[in-house]
Amino acid sequence: MKRLFGRIYVLLLLSAVVVFTIRSLSLGAQTTNSPTTPSNANLSPSLREFEVATIKPSNMNGTGLMGLYVYPGGRVLCGYCPVESLVELAFDMQSYQIEGLPGWAKDIAYDVNAKIPESSSPSNEADMSSHSPPNGDQREMLQTLLRDRFHLKFHRQRALGPVYVLTKGHGQLKLYPPKDTSKPPWAGSNIGAAIDGDGIAGKNISMPMLGVRLSRYLRRPVVDQTGLKGTFDFQFDIANDQPVDDVVPSIVTSMRGIGLMLKTGRAPVETIIIDHVDRPSEN
Repeated sequence: MKRLFGRIYVLLLLSAVVVFTIRSLSLGAQTTNSPTTPSNANLSPSLREFEVATIKPSNMNGTGLMGLYVYPGGRVLCGYCPVESLVELAFDMQSYQIEGLPGWAKDIAYDVNAKIPESSSPSNEADMSSHSPPNGDQREMLQTLLRDRFHLKFHRQRALGPVYVLTKGHGQLKLYPPKDTSKPPWAGSNIGAAIDGDGIAGKNISMPMLGVRLSRYLRRPVVDQTGLKGTFDFQFDIANDQPVDDVVPSIVTSMRGIGLMLKTGRAPVETIIIDHVDRPSEN
């Protein structure tokens, strides 16, 4: 079971959830603890919704697509997705920004198959393997799905918290113009999977998006202060034949290897606190 959800995590990580709204986490901004938003004011009743959506428990002994797929023409499929993953995708959050989920919401996987209404903005034109991200309309629809079918209630909290700051390093930058700008932004291991301690590779990725990708492993937001515009390809290898339990040191080393630097800091961090969630209602 752990191996299966490890695969789900990797696939969701490799999903080009690229249309992230990079939140303003600039250091030195005015930062005070924000008042809690009452849970009865979570989601507007006017949120967009899917034309039709089915939810069923995943077949843990079967095979099928894992992770989020957005198909051209208006179909959204999330295979082997725990509620935690659905919340991440719907609210453009990462797991360390979500608190209060019960254990089953992290362990029980569901398959979601939904159709987007024709009146919605077009889905991203991408083939299945690119793990095209949901656009703003589709995120709203996922929020509505969580509200109506899982009876999700939550409140938001914003407070100063620890972050990493990504800056230029002291060495030579080893970032190169992308070979193929038509490909979705990506960063991971040198073999095309999740970062596992053997270094890092990136394709057609901007510095803010690199920060988003790294933050999943570093378990805190990454604020881009490199001042570098555009997208880049890069690769840095670390000789390592053994599994690594903690990839943070290898990420720090890899950033130095491509001419960048990670340092600690503090900035406003938003968190979603789950007040209530149920297993999904019937289709």
